[in-house]
Formats: sequence, C-alpha cells, structure tokens
Amino acid sequence: MPFHQGSNPSRRAIRRVAQCGVAILSPFALSACATSFLAGEPTLVAPAAVTPTAPDFAEYAPDALPRTDWVESFDDARLTELVGIAINRNTTVRSALFAVDAAVAGVDSAEADRLPGVNGSAGISRRQRFENGTFLVNGVPVSSGQPLGQTNFSLGFSASWEPDFWGRVRDRIDAAELEVAGTEADLAAARLSVAGQVAQTYFDLIEAKQLVALSERDVETQERSQRLTERRFESGLTGSSDVRLARSQLANSQALQASRLQQLGNTARRLEVLLRSYPSDTIDAPLSLPALPVLDGAGVPAGVLARRPDLLAQEARLYGQGVQIDLARKALLPQLNLTGGLNSNATNFEDFVDIPALVANVASNLTAPIFQGGRLRANVDRQQAVLNQLLERYAGTALTAYREVEDALEAEQRLREREAALEVSLREAQRAEERLELRYTEGLATILQLLDAQSRRLNAEGQLITARSERLANRVRLHVALGGGGAGADIAINRPAAVAATTLPTGTLTP
Repeated sequence: MPFHQGSNPSRRAIRRVAQCGVAILSPFALSACATSFLAGEPTLVAPAAVTPTAPDFAEYAPDALPRTDWVESFDDARLTELVGIAINRNTTVRSALFAVDAAVAGVDSAEADRLPGVNGSAGISRRQRFENGTFLVNGVPVSSGQPLGQTNFSLGFSASWEPDFWGRVRDRIDAAELEVAGTEADLAAARLSVAGQVAQTYFDLIEAKQLVALSERDVETQERSQRLTERRFESGLTGSSDVRLARSQLANSQALQASRLQQLGNTARRLEVLLRSYPSDTIDAPLSLPALPVLDGAGVPAGVLARRPDLLAQEARLYGQGVQIDLARKALLPQLNLTGGLNSNATNFEDFVDIPALVANVASNLTAPIFQGGRLRANVDRQQAVLNQLLERYAGTALTAYREVEDALEAEQRLREREAALEVSLREAQRAEERLELRYTEGLATILQLLDAQSRRLNAEGQLITARSERLANRVRLHVALGGGGAGADIAINRPAAVAATTLPTGTLTP
C-alpha cells in the first residue's frame, strides 16, 4: 500500500540509521534531549549515538499536516477568500502538488518490483532462393530458374524475478514512500508560505491605500495653507518667501502622493501574481486594517518541530537517507535472479501453434560482486556522508525555526510599545498643528512653524499606519514560524535573560 495511504515504514528506516551509528534528530528526539526556552541546562545541537524512538509517521498524512485555519483568526472575510484562492491556484502550490503526484507514482513503480517482469516478442521473416542457374549481374542475383520462398514466424515470452531475500525491494519501496512523505510536507510548507505571503501582501495593500488617503488629505491641507499664505501676502502681512515655502511644501506633498500611488499599484500587482492572476492593478481591498487577534500563547518548542512542515520534510528525507545507506550495504550481497522463457519458431501457422514446436527454458542466476575497484564500499561511505549532511542541515533549520519564533514573539511586544508611543505622538502633533494654524492665521506664528507642525503630524500618522500594519504582518510571521499554530496554546511563563545560541530549548513560548 502506498505510504500516503497509511503504511508505516518509519521503524525500519530509523533502525537502519541507528545501525549506522547516527541518531535522527526527530521532533521527539530533539524535544527529549533539548533544554527549555525558559530555563534549564543548555544542550549542544549535535548528532548523538543513540537509537531514537520511532515516531508515528501518520503525522505526514495530508489531513494531519499544518493547515491555514489561523487565517480565520483575523476575522476578515476578504483575506480568507484570497488565501483560499491562492492555495488552489498559486503556481508554487500547484508545482508542489505535482511533485506529490510524481512521488506517489514512484511508490507504484517501486511496488512493481515485487512481481515478475514479463516480456513478449514476435517476428516474421521471409527468405527467397532460386532453384538453379543463379548468377550475379551488377551485384543483383539473376536466375533462369523458378524462385522458392520461405516465411518464418517466431513468438516468444520471457519472465524474470528477483526474490527479495535481502529486502532490497522493500527498501526501495520504503525510500519511495518516505519521499512521498517529504513531498507532502513540502506541499504543506508551500501552502503555509503562500498563505503567509498573501496575508502580508494584503495588509501591505491596505496600508498603501491608507497612506495614499493620508497623502490626499495632506495635499488638501497644503493647498489650504497655500491659499491662506497668498491671502496674507496680498494683504501685506507676510513676505513672498512664505508663499514660496507654502508652494514648495505643496509640491513635496504631491510628489509623496505620486510615490505612494506607485507603491499601491506595485503591491496590488504583487498580490495578483500570488493569486495567479494577470498583474493588472485591479484587485481591491478595504481601507481599514482588521483588528489584531488576541494571542494567548505560542505553545511549547517541541510543538514547533512537530508542526513545521519544512522540518517534517527534512525529517522524512533523513529516514529515507537511512534506507539509502541500507541499500548501499546490501549491494555488497549476492543477487539471485530467476528467468524463464517460452519460444516458438515455424514456417507455417499450423506448426506455429503446435505444442511440440514450443521451446521452453528456465534458468536461475546467482551473482555476487567480487571486485568493483572499491566502488560499492565508496557508495556506502558517500551515503553516510550525505546523511550526516542532512543531519546538520536539519539541526540548522531547527535553530532557525526557534529564532524566527523568538523574533516574532519579541516583535509582538516591541511593536505594541511602538504603536502606543506613535498614538501619543500623533495626538500631540495634531493638537500642535491645530494651534499653530490658528496662531498663523492671527499672525502670531511663522510659516516655518506651521509647516514644521504639519510635517510632524504627517510623519506621525504615516508611522502609525505602518506600525499597525507591521503588527498584523508580524502576527502572520509568527503563525508561519509556528508551522500554522499559535492561537490558544499553553499558558506562558517567563523566559530567562539569555539562552546559549548553540542550544535547542524546550518549554513554553511566551507572547
């Protein structure tokens, strides 16, 4: 039965890797030997010469792989709709889906080696000779006698089969099934990544629309300030320099508006490409950002390794590489092949189907490598080195996964503090602008003071829009870093001041 339909080759694969003296850094092995995010002794990330407990590979089933349900936590119907479209149509996701189909076909191909291979052949030939007086004219046979013709028919069947005494066929099937597991995890990773990209781009699009709207209001404000300055100049209450400064500020606001309009178009086209649509800048989005969902906790670090599809894919390929080592070792063992054939040759159809005319043969061959110039043993060493390479790559990816979670969790707090500070900054800048505009109208403030207040208000409002969008985008990054999880997880506790960079912690991730 193909692996994706429920078979479980993991125990054989892990046992073979353990026989090679290398531990598999599975999510369960890592969580068992690692330290806490929050407290505990640091443990170096390195292969250990132990036999890990075989996990249940049912977690690789497509229904159990990470999903994108976290998108619904933003309570934005338009976002949920766009993510659903992207998951069904995005080119990266569809490419990963076809990779799964190819891997499943590889399992079927490997399963075929369990059965004998049967080949058939058929042929017909015609020979012609002359009864007498044959001679050559310019290389062509010429005869004065009557030509005699003979037609030969041939039909044959042959079969071959290799009894799986050493488990070579079973190993090849295991390797193919583990590749299916890896490609299914790759598919989940592609879906998760595309969902994250769509969500972040969607928030970027709303941010761009808000910044364009802010620029439109700013242009209107600068036009009003210019008209006020021109009236004061015409009344002799101010000089021409104030008018020129007002015109310059208006031109700067118009230039910023053009730049933000360009950014809005670029963002819309980027989102359309993710949806596998022509980048025509026609997609729309609301003008307000959704509310930031409440984050109760991020779960335990071991859960990160169990949910991250990129780690699940690497883990499956680690086990698959263990099978490749086993296959390389078994290439040193003898190989038994059983072959058989059935052939018939006749000059007419009646003899062709005559049972006595059939010729049958059965044979068996036992071959063993004697001298290959060290090629087979070198292949064992090469497969072992590849496994070690994959182990180090897995450990590096695990550390990167923890870093991404930690970065996103810290950003949760810092961005919240930044948004609160910008709200105060905007509120005070708005009040200052209102006061200075009134004082400028009364002739008690200069144009420079008014323009400075307007610039501060504009800058604070733009930064606040960006900060709110960044908080949403960071929440998306957290969900992606957690492998699609993160909402309503375990209760958090405090983290220590510092954890060694070479450790893999366990414990609870705090928001």
